[in-house]
Amino acid sequence: MANTARENASIPSDLRGASRVATDATLLLTHLVETMHHNIARTPGVLGKATFAPTRGITGLVYRSVRGVTRVVGTGVDVSLAALQPLLGASSPWRGRDAVLAALNGVLGDYLEDSGNPLAIGMHLRHDGTALDLTQAGLASALPHATGRIALLVHGLCMSDRQWTRKGHDHGRELAQDLGYTPVYVRYNSGLHISVNGRRLSAMLGPLVSSWPVPIEELAIIGHSMGGLVARSAVHYARRGRRAWTKRLDTMVFLGTPHHGAPLERGGAWVDVLFGASPYTAAFNHLGRARSAGITDLRHGSLLDEDWQGSDRFAPSADRRQVVPLPAGVNCYAIAGVAANSTTGAGARLIGDGLVPLASALGRHADDERTLAFPEGHQWVGQRLGHLELLGSRRVYEQIRGWLGRDGERTS
Repeated sequence: MANTARENASIPSDLRGASRVATDATLLLTHLVETMHHNIARTPGVLGKATFAPTRGITGLVYRSVRGVTRVVGTGVDVSLAALQPLLGASSPWRGRDAVLAALNGVLGDYLEDSGNPLAIGMHLRHDGTALDLTQAGLASALPHATGRIALLVHGLCMSDRQWTRKGHDHGRELAQDLGYTPVYVRYNSGLHISVNGRRLSAMLGPLVSSWPVPIEELAIIGHSMGGLVARSAVHYARRGRRAWTKRLDTMVFLGTPHHGAPLERGGAWVDVLFGASPYTAAFNHLGRARSAGITDLRHGSLLDEDWQGSDRFAPSADRRQVVPLPAGVNCYAIAGVAANSTTGAGARLIGDGLVPLASALGRHADDERTLAFPEGHQWVGQRLGHLELLGSRRVYEQIRGWLGRDGERTS
């Protein structure tokens, strides 16, 4: 009897210990992944000396957010998030608010929306940092100098519309000066399923196009990273629903878009299996499941509801995506970065820009049916360009400007 009592008494203790181990393990794995990411970005070479310094900038913010979310799960999500609301609320004067809020939504955005948390980001179309009223009067007031050429810019995971400006450069602003485009920026909760954001964007572009202050000559969409997948999803759903705005779509440019997924997410999926291997740790499997639906969609580059409905999105799985080709009649271009100084080595192709492999960014796939048909002249690879550097690179911009300026070569 005494032995039974001691055994029963040890169960809560074991569970508390398991929870701490699970939390600590998640934090450690996050640190290891961040270290790998940092070393890949530094490109020290196979035999180069590694560093254990943390990543910086937006990338560092994302990893700090993952660690923060892990601690949040261990101590109570809602209580912890409540403490953030005064800092991140709409009236907050803190200059870093947008970046932190975007990262938080990227990591935990589906939970924020499902729980009705005020920190969840809603989708907006913006210009000069201000949300647009998608009525004729609203657009005419906000865009008194609107032109007939719209450049729609869609940001990536854990980012916001303000982060198109990098090192003083903004592709949208430069296109306005050089080619007369009117830039419109999408802001959205990147933690939601890509298909959810795709359908919402499709619905939002209808009133934007129909209420535009001047006759529209063309619509060009530029998507960075996940933003390119959201854009492809939006066009698919718009054409399925026969939405009129797609008739104005002329060009799509993809910057470091993981058309066939990113291996960083696939590796993270196995953490869930390890947590579920023991009956003691299975109760804390949700710690590995803190990452959002948007992140798990990046495993293979899922665009449609059918790609994830009816399945466990955390379970390691084969690529079961519906095939979605590039939209017919639209000029589509792909830009990929390679962190190394060569595109010939297998390591450079695998590493790509530090987050997205070269083949994925260029739409190439071992299955010909899944390969995206970017013409040879519609692909460009930039050496020594990391994932975020695609936003601030003059070389990247010159390539975009060259493509958008070639009026005589348009197919639509």
